[in-house]
This record gives sequence, structure tokens and C-alpha cells, in this order.
Amino acid sequence: MVISGLLLLRWVNPPTTAVQIERRWQALIAGKPYRKVQTFVPMAQIAPVLRHAVVAAEDTRFYQHHGFDWQQVQIAVRDDLEKRRSRGASTITQQLVKNLFLTTNRSFVRKGIEFTIVPIAELALSKDRILDLYLNVIEWGPGIYGAEAAAGHYYRIPARQLNRAQALALASIIPNPIRRKPGKQPEYEAMISERMNQMGW
Repeated sequence: MVISGLLLLRWVNPPTTAVQIERRWQALIAGKPYRKVQTFVPMAQIAPVLRHAVVAAEDTRFYQHHGFDWQQVQIAVRDDLEKRRSRGASTITQQLVKNLFLTTNRSFVRKGIEFTIVPIAELALSKDRILDLYLNVIEWGPGIYGAEAAAGHYYRIPARQLNRAQALALASIIPNPIRRKPGKQPEYEAMISERMNQMGW
């Protein structure tokens, strides 16, 4: 089922994701209204500066690894042992798999399932398609999914018109999109910008 679903995602955009279903259920249980805003757009219609900011923020070695960034895993383990905060070691592929098939609940079971699906995703999908799907399905606020919806919600423009400052602000909220707002993490934005510079962006 997962394998055939991943193969289908080469050409077809998913109508919903596990995380979107989870959010709808959470709203239903809490008795709160839920409104989903999402518009799939091809990667060519997402400003390159946002694509770069997201890769710099979430997975600097995205184009080098095969689904898992073992260097970041080592850093995260070391930081955890030393009680320091780190970015975390989840790659864009891991985050996409979580969004599509799993939930936001953290557990060893979820990580184990994710660990088995990620290599299949890397084999079934190109890096560009993984990034394309990721930019179109991730949360950018309550009920806001994908770059096009985020650009429209926060800046009233299409994703292709985002400038560098706006891209940095949007990339900075990805780790906690339910609580964070663009423009409220200046130190993190500066860090993302520096990573972009180091990557030639």
C-alpha cells in the first residue's frame, strides 16, 4: 500500500495527508472549527529563495544524503547527551513521510515505521519531487498547508513572488507552525540566512 502510494506520488498530488487528518480530528475532539487552506503548485511556481531557505533551515545536506543524515544524527545525539538544544536530525524526506503517512505524535514505534518507509521514498521519488511534495503539504499555521497557502495567508501574494526576508520568515516557523508566527524568530532567521550564504544562495 505504502509502496504503491509512493509510486503514485511521482505523478499525483495527495488529496490529504495523515497530519491533515490528525489536525481535523484534534479540532473535532476539541469542538473547534477547522478550515483547511491548501493549493498545490508546481515547484517552478514557488520562489527559489523559499526553496533554498527551507533546505537551509531543515536539511542542509538534502541533496547529498539518501533519506537519513547520519552526520546530523551524531550531532543531535551528542547535543542531547550534553543537554544542549539542536536543530534535530530529521531530514526533509523523513518529515515528508511523517506528514503523508504518520502523525505528529513522537514515539519509537512511529520512528521505526518512518525508518522503513524513508528508503522506499528515496527510491520511488526524485529529490526534486520530494521537495515539491514537502513544500506543498507541510503546515505553515493552523489549517495552512503548503507554500502557496502560506504566502497568501501571511503576505497576500503567490509563493512565486516571495522575497528573501519573507522566505526566511516562513522557513523559521516550520519547526513549530502551530505556535510560531513569521518575523518573530530574528535570530533563527539570521542563522538560516547564514546557512544560505554558505551554500551559495
